[in-house]
Amino acid sequence: MKLGVGLLMRNRGRAAFAVAAIAAAGLAVAVASHAAAAVGGLLKVRLGGDSQATRLVMDLDQAASGKLVSDGAGDGRAVVVLPNVSAAGGLQGSGQGLVKAWAVDQTSGGARLQIDLAPDARIKGRFLLPPADGIDHYRYVIDVIAQPGQVRMTSAKVSAAPLNLRPQIVPAVIHSAPPISFKKVIVIDPGHGGHDPGALGAQGFEKDVNLAAALALKERLERSPRYRVVLTREDDTYVPLDERVRIAQRAGADLFISLHSDSGGDANVRGASVYTLSDKASGRATRFVKRDDWFMKASLTGDRGVSDILFDLTQRATKNRSAAFANNLVSHIDGKAPLLRRSQRDAGFMVLLAPDVPAVLLEMGFVTNPEDEAFLRDPARRKRLMSAVGDSIDDYFAEATRLAAR
Repeated sequence: MKLGVGLLMRNRGRAAFAVAAIAAAGLAVAVASHAAAAVGGLLKVRLGGDSQATRLVMDLDQAASGKLVSDGAGDGRAVVVLPNVSAAGGLQGSGQGLVKAWAVDQTSGGARLQIDLAPDARIKGRFLLPPADGIDHYRYVIDVIAQPGQVRMTSAKVSAAPLNLRPQIVPAVIHSAPPISFKKVIVIDPGHGGHDPGALGAQGFEKDVNLAAALALKERLERSPRYRVVLTREDDTYVPLDERVRIAQRAGADLFISLHSDSGGDANVRGASVYTLSDKASGRATRFVKRDDWFMKASLTGDRGVSDILFDLTQRATKNRSAAFANNLVSHIDGKAPLLRRSQRDAGFMVLLAPDVPAVLLEMGFVTNPEDEAFLRDPARRKRLMSAVGDSIDDYFAEATRLAAR
């Protein structure tokens, strides 16, 4: 009898575990299905209201949820991300009332709305309106109010005052560009520096080659109005590895590229290679997740399991974009510089760990190989190599825009 009861209890335990596993799998599938849902498009942006209360309406061709990154209180810059919305090409316009200017651009997380607010203004609320009589599309509504100390009328009057939206579309492009910029942010990381010299070649240390290449790439990219370039270091200083990742995150980087020069025991080995984050190292990326990171806010229920799944989906999407750029980069370097036989590799380098920033590490060649070192120290040949890297960045974002526009 005791044996029978024991078997029954074990079977019940197994059944409960199976139910829990099925429920967890169902949750994962549900979240993954939501993440893979069809991407909706932004139709237009409208403004209405006055200096006490202003309403911004985003007309969408399908339902969407938004994530509030910043309500604008304090610094005057409000940011809202709509994960499953496409804003290919970007939009920007002048403001009205409490909104000084606005811009929508496409990021790895979805369409990002940035709003420059009047002093002491903030976002009060957001909601989605479904199609209604005479309106065949969805509307994502954002209400902006003045802070209590700045309101010239009673709060009752503010809430009762109608916000008459203007029917016309705010111009997508204006001649007097607002201070908001949706240039792609490229963070270039010259490896090593300061008391960390890197590999030693016959003519000097790796850190100097890396910095010279980074400055050449910066010059190449800044010839285009499409980019804002950030360097993790601009001189011979040491920057901790985790701080390099933080620099990229604080800058809102769309791409992170770390430049290095390889070394080896065999002086005959030469050629460039590109690294992306390995699967084994992916778990370490959680160290770079903060409470205020947008993808950790994505769970409306606050369920840690859902947050973990969304984090995993975000990281996987970032790794896919990193791999896509690595492919593009190798194809552009081929013919401009020698390549290792296996030119695309993966590793657990710390500078690749940001879960929300596509990142690669480019080993430009071997400083322990005389030919590679001479190549990397020649300003003309180094410039041609960085020009090819710049071309790969151009193509990468052009392809991303084409995919988002489909």
